[in-house]
Amino acid sequence: MGKLIWDESGKKTYETGLDRGVLYPQLATNGTYPKGVAWNGLVSVSEKPSGAESNKKYADNQVYLNLTSTEEFGCTIEAFTYPDEFAACDGSAEVAVGVVIGQQTRSTFGLCYRTVFGNDTQESDYGYKIHIVYGAKASPTEKGYQTINETPDAITFSWEVTTTPVQISGFKPSATMIIDSTKCDPTKLAALEEILYGKDATTEPAAEAVDPRLPLPDEIIALIGAIAQG
Repeated sequence: MGKLIWDESGKKTYETGLDRGVLYPQLATNGTYPKGVAWNGLVSVSEKPSGAESNKKYADNQVYLNLTSTEEFGCTIEAFTYPDEFAACDGSAEVAVGVVIGQQTRSTFGLCYRTVFGNDTQESDYGYKIHIVYGAKASPTEKGYQTINETPDAITFSWEVTTTPVQISGFKPSATMIIDSTKCDPTKLAALEEILYGKDATTEPAAEAVDPRLPLPDEIIALIGAIAQG
């Protein structure tokens, strides 16, 4: 490796921005996420991992064991609006056309969003990271409505989200996954994005439209992992 070098050109990276939010309601019968919808007006996703705390055990007047608690993933979603499909995830149900009631069972959902991955030479054109969240449930949060005045402003909604990890072959269960465009094979990444975001029908060559869906971690690993093997 040789001598360490700091702040080399092209290696000063940073993350910024948030776009391409997608909501994937979970199908209760089998736990899959078969159809995604665009989440317009997504303002921020504040990731809040918790757990992984030290729990020391003492014996013979010294530390005998240092156990670590299970790590959990949570986040806060803030948005100007949300897809109609999110209503069930927010504990709402439509009982008549245009009539919605609250305090209903909250559905589980998956979430996907993208952040810009920049560096000092290419700036925001360097790449991006796709963030995926599984097994998410939104908790009730405050919604503050105010009168319109001389400085009108659009309100934002926010939700505290907890997660339940999903199984991953050969690893501990996890509720999150991040795909780095600067390290993935472009062809495999494009194939994954067609799954996540869907695909329009084409005439030449003829191909049907593909609905967006959220693949489980093992499917993503099989797709991306094939790069190193091929």
